[in-house]
Amino acid sequence: MRLLVLSLNTFPYPPSHGAAEVRTFNLLRQIGPLHDITLVAHKTQNATAENIHTLKTWVKDIKLFPVPDKKDPGQDRNPLKQALRLAQFFITGTPPSVTFRFSPEVYTWVTQQVEGGDYDAVVCEHGVNEMYVHPKLRERVKTVADIHSSVYGWVLDHLEAGASENTLRDRLYLPLLARYEKRYCAKFTHLVVTTPNDRKHIQSLIPDANINIVSTGVDLETSPYRSHDPGGQSLIFIGAMDSSHNIDAACYFAQTIFPLVRQRYPEATLSLVGTRPVPAVKELDSIPGVTVTGRVPSITECLQQSTVSVVPLRAGIGIKTKTLESMAVGVPVVGSDRGLEGMAVDVEGVPLRALRANQPEDYVKAIGQLFEDAALRQTLSANARQMIEAEFNWESLGQKYAQVLSS
Repeated sequence: MRLLVLSLNTFPYPPSHGAAEVRTFNLLRQIGPLHDITLVAHKTQNATAENIHTLKTWVKDIKLFPVPDKKDPGQDRNPLKQALRLAQFFITGTPPSVTFRFSPEVYTWVTQQVEGGDYDAVVCEHGVNEMYVHPKLRERVKTVADIHSSVYGWVLDHLEAGASENTLRDRLYLPLLARYEKRYCAKFTHLVVTTPNDRKHIQSLIPDANINIVSTGVDLETSPYRSHDPGGQSLIFIGAMDSSHNIDAACYFAQTIFPLVRQRYPEATLSLVGTRPVPAVKELDSIPGVTVTGRVPSITECLQQSTVSVVPLRAGIGIKTKTLESMAVGVPVVGSDRGLEGMAVDVEGVPLRALRANQPEDYVKAIGQLFEDAALRQTLSANARQMIEAEFNWESLGQKYAQVLSS
């Protein structure tokens, strides 16, 4: 098939700057040999001649457009401008965080290419790229949206978890986001989500939508299984430290749970590893035993040196890359329901692959078990790695994605 793949939100190479890039790149790498792919992206700083040349190993052509010279309106905290953005959202039906990225040049080009019969399908990698797909295009070609994450579900989840940065704003936005997601999803013949929970959110808005689940995976070559258990009492939490759900998790664990762990294990340490830590996260470095690293050369090496990986998320939907990477490397995981979403880790009929915790006392108990029991650490490590190899490798996920495109 001749595929027109839209990835205007991110240039998907190198796959080392975020979950969206990792997912988009690895799916392109898997379906590239099966189709003639033209990738449409903005000419960001990652779109270098070298990276373009490498990416063309898997895609036939790359069409680049200038990045719109517009400022993200979400960065402006002025109350009047925030009210104006809400009014704009109400009138236009599209979030300002999406419209500020809009390029009329891209929209015109995509429409002309499809109407000219040059492509058999249009694929949006990430929901924000929906703005370049006119509703009438689904009458001519297959239209596919790999949503990555439901924005309506994301905000709803943050509100229910008490992790919203601005509760009043998000409550006002929520019905508008539901209307927006319902409208844009109707433009596509096929929708792709990463977990059953995401599918539930979309189905609540569009009951008859064609929704397919293709999970997120791990590159097993860049996440090798560690050669030995380092022992000790070192905890690690990884993730972009400017993302709301990670900020909430880091603060919650470091301030509420880790002091309880230190009461039982005075030598315990906690490393908060991830790029762009906001001031609230940086301040956690003052807590005894806590280290905020910021960006590190290799997250894999940090994981391999840790006793236990904690995933104390209270908000955020979808498969968590941080959980998959920890399991792939072989670090035992203690995670919340949110942190373990989309993975069968402690249900009847499967080997135990992680320990689940949602309350402070649950975390302390689970972490203590792993600190004191090397055999349990090895059991979780081996079982989780086997699950990753069987269910969350990009080759098998790419085959599922290819089936959606060809169905």
